[in-house]
Amino acid sequence: MGCWSPKLGRGCGDPGLARGLAGWALNRHDALFLFAVAVQALFLIFRLESWSEARVIVLFHLTGTVMELFKTAAGSWSYPKDAIFRLWGVPLFSGFMHASVGSFIARAIRVCEMRFAPYPPAWQTRALAVAIYVNFFAHHWLPDARWLLFAATLAVYGRCRVWFRLTRIHRMPLVLAAFLSRLFLWIAQNVGTRTGTWLYAGQAEADPVSFAKIGSWYLPLCQLRHGDDRGAACGARGRARPQPR
Repeated sequence: MGCWSPKLGRGCGDPGLARGLAGWALNRHDALFLFAVAVQALFLIFRLESWSEARVIVLFHLTGTVMELFKTAAGSWSYPKDAIFRLWGVPLFSGFMHASVGSFIARAIRVCEMRFAPYPPAWQTRALAVAIYVNFFAHHWLPDARWLLFAATLAVYGRCRVWFRLTRIHRMPLVLAAFLSRLFLWIAQNVGTRTGTWLYAGQAEADPVSFAKIGSWYLPLCQLRHGDDRGAACGARGRARPQPR
């Protein structure tokens, strides 16, 4: 893939620039990892995130890293660039990609005073969450049940609405909110693959990410939960709607 350096005014395909980039002391994946650690520390120092939110983000990070280890081993995608901070071929910055989703959701729920109602019974959401994650891993060997799970999310969360405040109070169907969130993540995935940060199986840098990936990641996104019961995406318990000020 070609690129352009505003500092040097020439493309990365230029042999001289390529030699210069190859001589950098820090590669892209390690730079992203160190940058993410620094940003997270600054968020806590300047109290832009609470420690309870940080604990949730750590859980997202650990869960995301386990998912990355499994999926790269299964050949679903790969990280073609080298890195120092990596675990079994998976650069550690990848966990922060999952954690950033959790960070955004936790902060948006607090800042926008999000409430979810009517929230379905806990046994239904837990059973659906187990089924989604089992299929996420097991579909490599067993029949893929994602279409049944899509229908199940509609059945379980179809009546639920998310109430949130911007300049005034708004509401949106929760399944629509989850789908739109996934759509923006799909756009971000195209940026990641277009820059060669990671690549899906059989994909070249110039290839767009398949639309099927929207559905693949919609299901896990639909089950994100916030541990202190304020909830996330489709995982919050019902609370009172935001009241007009």
